[in-house]
Amino acid sequence: IFQTVDFSTIFACASAFSEPHHYFLFCNMGFHAITVICILVFIGAVGKSAQIGLHTWLPDAMEGPTPVSALIHAATMVTAGVFMIARCSPLFEYSPNALIVITFVGAMTSFFAATTGILQNDLKRVIAYSTCSQLGYMIFACGISNYSVSVFHLMNHACFKALLFLSAGSVIHAMSDEQDMRKMGGLASLLPFTYAMMLIGSLSLIGFPFLTGFYSKDVILELAYTKYTISGNFAFWLGSVSVFFTSYYSFRLLFLTFLAPTNSFKRDLSRCHDAPILMAIPLILLAFGSIFVGS
Repeated sequence: IFQTVDFSTIFACASAFSEPHHYFLFCNMGFHAITVICILVFIGAVGKSAQIGLHTWLPDAMEGPTPVSALIHAATMVTAGVFMIARCSPLFEYSPNALIVITFVGAMTSFFAATTGILQNDLKRVIAYSTCSQLGYMIFACGISNYSVSVFHLMNHACFKALLFLSAGSVIHAMSDEQDMRKMGGLASLLPFTYAMMLIGSLSLIGFPFLTGFYSKDVILELAYTKYTISGNFAFWLGSVSVFFTSYYSFRLLFLTFLAPTNSFKRDLSRCHDAPILMAIPLILLAFGSIFVGS
């Protein structure tokens, strides 16, 4: 349609193609051109950002090394779909129907991933499903036309999710590569530094007041509530329920890993050690970001 891939040209011409007489004819049915374009772009973002239906690759990708998971799954690869929608926001604003679809898909993803996360026993898979759930918040924030807040949550999420992944890596390293939370417990006294870092990351993920996640997640839910549309109310209520499930699986992770009576072998506990200085420095920097970046 636009005969170019240049953003500025496409956005400048989008208003001309938003008129009702610009449509595709398929099976004797007319489809609005801009709406079709936005839906197809969004389908690409669904696969890239692990939205419901195309989300299964994200938890399975947790088999890789933890630092790779922290980089790719917290800050770079999975958030590319969210950034693409925000970058193409002038195009999406000409298609209200596409924004409704985006809102519903994002809200359902945040709810589905949160409910799935409470059933996981693998330490990294719990964090992976929390990533999927938070991506749902970012997507439905774009759907209610609050792209800046979505990108704000993207940046905040990068800090506390990288902290959670690296803290999980520290636990797995100390436990001789064990990832099943049911085989841990009682690590708070053995790994006090890692426990403190994991606690900060989990509280920020939950949206505990005055931590990074609180400022962006609370604003997203507030804006969804004040949208006064069916899609906005749908996103608000599913997002609010997802907050409860997020709190549940976050505290379950902390309890089974650090606070419950130990289920570990004595030989594993005898070799258990806290993060060395080279592992501790990145955790401290990310903890600082998880506390102060959002404010």
